[in-house]
Amino acid sequence: MKRKTPATPRIPLGPVLQRYFCEYLVSQRDLSPQTIGSYSDTFRLLLAFLERRYRIKPDRVCVDDLDEPRVLMFLDDLERRRGNTARTRNNRRAAIRSFLRFAAANPVLLPVAQRVLAIPAKRFERASVGYLTREQIQAILDSPDVTTFSGQRDRVLLMLLYNTGARVSELAGLQIQDVSLESRMSVQIRGKGRKNRSVPLWRQTVKMLRSWLRQLNGPSDSPLLPNARGNPMTQGDCAMLGNLV
Repeated sequence: MKRKTPATPRIPLGPVLQRYFCEYLVSQRDLSPQTIGSYSDTFRLLLAFLERRYRIKPDRVCVDDLDEPRVLMFLDDLERRRGNTARTRNNRRAAIRSFLRFAAANPVLLPVAQRVLAIPAKRFERASVGYLTREQIQAILDSPDVTTFSGQRDRVLLMLLYNTGARVSELAGLQIQDVSLESRMSVQIRGKGRKNRSVPLWRQTVKMLRSWLRQLNGPSDSPLLPNARGNPMTQGDCAMLGNLV
């Protein structure tokens, strides 16, 4: 009689996922809150997909449920149902791959992990980056209502965006102490992946910042671009600025 191959043990996803986020991403890799938040969103969407498509309740999902066919269906669903771009699809794939590399430390899960890790990234054409004329830039800089506090802040933020090429989210987290207006007129920007850089400031930017700092008159560790409550700008504040431009 042919001996039956023993079934792969079912390992609940929850405990492994908790160790991945709390021990691996936070304690060992010390990733930024933004990256951890993006990974968390991926698994929130994945668990919702498994429940909707396969009727697997989140508390019943096991690691081996994240096999190649289901992960591929999830990635395709992101594009079809949610309208995500290929770039976003690849970011979600990267989060799942990172988790399965961690889970594959258990040899039982290695075959499942290897098949998912073999899923290729989706190719896409990168759009050419255009540019604005000097007149268009000036029109944007002049658009905030500088008779209000938020309008003055937005004008400083827009000038910093133009000067430094930084992301809105990077500038929103700046503190007063990150700006140097003495011998080295520059701003220290903390980028994605904790990649810090020092960017020189133009004379026009320095003049605007000096006027703005006199108005703030706050401690060095206070936000450079605070919201109406004096706190760092939120994603909602940044979204409102995006509507402005």
